[in-house]
Amino acid sequence: MERVIGTDELQSGERKSVFVDDIPALIVRLGEDYHVIEDVCSHDGQPLTDGPIEDCTIACPRHGAKFNLKTGDAECMPATKGIRTFRTEVKDGGVWAELNS
Repeated sequence: MERVIGTDELQSGERKSVFVDDIPALIVRLGEDYHVIEDVCSHDGQPLTDGPIEDCTIACPRHGAKFNLKTGDAECMPATKGIRTFRTEVKDGGVWAELNS
């Protein structure tokens, strides 16, 4: 696992772009939960960084495809394929992540 941020760096509802194992990733904090997803829309390859977040989903700001922050599953068209997610752990004042296998 790789330490990606400190727990004091994000408030609930905030996000931050990082790299995990050289993969562009997006950390989203919702309440006390941290979600780390691949920061690339599976539909057109654009970053999800600025997409609106609602009910544990993020929408691609370009075409509106939605992805579940927990599972990475595509939840609506035009995406038909999900995105990769990272296993996360909060410990020692930091958020740690590694790609789910």
